[in-house]
Amino acid sequence: MFKSIQAIFILIFLPFSAVAHEFNPAHLVIKEVENNIYQTEWMYPVKNIGARGEVLFPLDCIRENTQIEKNGRYLVEAFSLICESTLKGQKINVTSLSVLTDALVTVNHLDATTFEGLMNSKNPSIEIPLKKQIYPTAYFNLGIDHLLEGNDHILFIFGLLFLVSNLITAVKTITAFTVAHSITLGLSVFSIISIPQATVEALIALTIVYLAYEVGEKKKYTNTPWLIAFGFGLLHGLGFANVLTGIGIANDQLVMSLLFFNIGIEAGQLLLIPVFSLLIWMSFKIKQNPRFATASSYFLGGIGFYWFIERMAGIIY
Repeated sequence: MFKSIQAIFILIFLPFSAVAHEFNPAHLVIKEVENNIYQTEWMYPVKNIGARGEVLFPLDCIRENTQIEKNGRYLVEAFSLICESTLKGQKINVTSLSVLTDALVTVNHLDATTFEGLMNSKNPSIEIPLKKQIYPTAYFNLGIDHLLEGNDHILFIFGLLFLVSNLITAVKTITAFTVAHSITLGLSVFSIISIPQATVEALIALTIVYLAYEVGEKKKYTNTPWLIAFGFGLLHGLGFANVLTGIGIANDQLVMSLLFFNIGIEAGQLLLIPVFSLLIWMSFKIKQNPRFATASSYFLGGIGFYWFIERMAGIIY
């Protein structure tokens, strides 16, 4: 039975040992400056694997004055888009979009309405609605994707559950992590605090290393795991915020976009917790939890330290 748990563990976590993918979504910003004339920016992350995604507009639209430059971690293609009719009710497509990349689409119309949607490799097209969008639901999907594709955040949540002994403690711990990352997520998006992404990512890797120690030793935070969840959750919130600050958010929807993004992150957590809890519970049932915890501790520590060295090298060089 323990070998079965080991096999499940390997299948779930083996992909993490290869790379900690830095979640940087692409962003297509379309602003109508005159009737059917749009200033457009296609921001595509430089580090993403594969060919750069290509945006396809309706056939009655032509591009003019294209300029391409590197801006931070994005390659920005700026151009004027001149159409014979409004983009409302029409579709936009993207080709060659990496499976690791979501593309947020923001359309600001001349009538002061804004539409935001999400494209990815499975859904590479989007239709701009005729009616006004009430809620920026694309940020909910972006939040889920960021959590589920953020390997370091996933491993941190997995490690936290080893410090939890009952349901009440689990609720306190997850709530503390949620409150903490919500605080720094909001502070960062509102430009109250700002820390370079590379530094944040390196420090997040260190939180996993320390958590690995706690999983193996269980000396300091066995009775108060919510303290470590809150403290390190502040750092993870800065990591979440880098997604939004990198691509920008429409000012008139800042609060709602932040709210939906945060709810999406929580939804992602709720998808993961039952899976991890079941795995740990199974190890208890067959009285193999100490061995499983030790193996997990070494795994978390090894991967966390590898990511820390890799990210520090990126800062230095």
